[in-house]
Amino acid sequence: MAHTNSRHRSGKKFSVFQTVDVILMFFLMLITLYPMYYVVVASFSDPVLLKSHVGPLLRILGKPTLAGYRKTLNNKSLLNGFRVTLFYLVVGTTLQVVLTSMGAFVVTRKSFLIRRGMMKFMVFTMFFSGGLIPQFFAIRNTGIYNTIWVSSIPYAVSAFNLIIMKSFFESIPDSLEEAAIMDGANDFTVFARITLPLSKPVIAVMVLYYGVGQWNSWFPAAMFTRDRAIYPLQLILREILIENKSVAADNLAQAVEDTFTSELVQYCTIVVSTVPILVIYPFLQKYFEKGVMIGAVKE
Repeated sequence: MAHTNSRHRSGKKFSVFQTVDVILMFFLMLITLYPMYYVVVASFSDPVLLKSHVGPLLRILGKPTLAGYRKTLNNKSLLNGFRVTLFYLVVGTTLQVVLTSMGAFVVTRKSFLIRRGMMKFMVFTMFFSGGLIPQFFAIRNTGIYNTIWVSSIPYAVSAFNLIIMKSFFESIPDSLEEAAIMDGANDFTVFARITLPLSKPVIAVMVLYYGVGQWNSWFPAAMFTRDRAIYPLQLILREILIENKSVAADNLAQAVEDTFTSELVQYCTIVVSTVPILVIYPFLQKYFEKGVMIGAVKE
């Protein structure tokens, strides 16, 4: 009887915990999704009503309009920024994933005598850096200043991501590698035929981490480029959101219209620049869930 009462009290406590947990998660979901909902609703609202609106926004103001999206997509700088960012996304992410996986594989080789020293050096770089001025001189002296490579090559390897991949590689059974070596395989064969095919979850996580970083990158381009033709999308977006430049109008009526539509264009630009990365994420979610658990459970 006592055992039954104890189990009943335990179940009651668990139910209370579940209730609080659900309420908390719902609240967190609400404060996370509402800003996104606000931006989407605002992007379809009447610009005149939107300009005068104060407080929460729960529905589209006035008659839904696509004027902001038409003006956004007609912005040649924005379209060029998309092309440049797609280059960063494809080429930069590929370079980063390849170099990170190769580096992680090297430091897992027990025959590599300085692997411990290399790991200590990489961890050191996570806490200490030379600073922005030495980085500027290094980029200028290597000849990539004001080129499209300035956002990819200097940031090709993340020590944190390399450690994640190293942890995953170390979880692969040594017996597979030993069997391959007995069959005459070398390190390149082991890496290409055994390690990489078994590492799809962590590779997907790296693609997501690096891809989102490349998509959102603007600081390297702002610091190390002067040619607007190689400005990424986020740097163009920064100009639209912060500087809020409007096209010079020929008459007063056009000037008034541009004043009202400028805020609408800001919201439309956010939607246009955010949707692509949100579309990609669901395809990588199952790998992402596996990858983030690396090192969380020890056998």
